[in-house]
Amino acid sequence: MSITESHLAQEAIAALVDGELPPGPARRAAGHLSGCLQCRMAVQAQREAKEALHRSQEVAVPGDLLSRLCAIPFTADVPGSGGSGTLAAGPDSLTVSGASGSWAVSLRPHRSARSDTTARWLRRGVTGTLAGLGLGFAALALSLPATEAAGGASSGPVARPSVPEEHTEVVPPVVRTLTVGNASPTTSAPGGTP
Repeated sequence: MSITESHLAQEAIAALVDGELPPGPARRAAGHLSGCLQCRMAVQAQREAKEALHRSQEVAVPGDLLSRLCAIPFTADVPGSGGSGTLAAGPDSLTVSGASGSWAVSLRPHRSARSDTTARWLRRGVTGTLAGLGLGFAALALSLPATEAAGGASSGPVARPSVPEEHTEVVPPVVRTLTVGNASPTTSAPGGTP
């Protein structure tokens, strides 16, 4: 059993000639080149082609070359993968044809009515939400008490609590509960009932 002879890939040869091959692979390629005449000839041919390109004048490119290259995917017939059928790409559809017939798939973007209705309802929902937030902020601003003016007098009516407030003061050794609005405070002894 013999090991088949391998050679440098064309990409590796181009990278080696251009000086773009990393150090490790470049050392392996140099080692291979010392014993392989075929690869040495390929490297020499690549160097000559590179020098010829550097010596040449500017190349004139036809004006429609770019448009013809861009049209290749849409105009080329691609053989099908499953037998005698073919796949043809046009600017707006893909056509598959074979022994049993042909069918086409449109490549034009389409917008369904459902997406338009969904977008409309979404816009309406966002608009309604923003309007509701605006009305809520306006109602909140109108219901807040007015701040005092610079002269010390209030600029509007101040809301008064309608329910008496209750708070507890802890003063050792007596716990005193005061109810705002009542005239007499309730006093209790520690550990006792009021």
